[in-house]
Amino acid sequence: MTTLGPRLARAIAAKDPAAVRALVTPDVDFRGLTPGRAWAGSSADELVDVLFGSWFEDADEVLALLDVTTGAPVEDTERVSYRLALHNGDGDHTAEQQVYYRTDGDRIVHLRVLCSGFRPARHTA
Repeated sequence: MTTLGPRLARAIAAKDPAAVRALVTPDVDFRGLTPGRAWAGSSADELVDVLFGSWFEDADEVLALLDVTTGAPVEDTERVSYRLALHNGDGDHTAEQQVYYRTDGDRIVHLRVLCSGFRPARHTA
């Protein structure tokens, strides 16, 4: 099992475009699904634009990477899930993403992401 999935989760949580680019091939095949839209791209730049231009914008502060979970691969496809604590002008939120990916050597060439969307955080007293 590779460490690319957890490294990708940490790079996204850090909102680090350079780290994301270093983990994927320049021609990464990307598809994503959020509650209101399907996304697609065929380059590292398009992936970074979606991640940090649409999904996690400047105003979205990542407070913590709450959980990272990997599991046995599905043949040639690895998986990782991660949960983020976030804050923006609308308050505190939690988001989770399920990721399936394939690698070529030490980089991701095929990436599929399913996102829960930003869910209002439940505060306990």
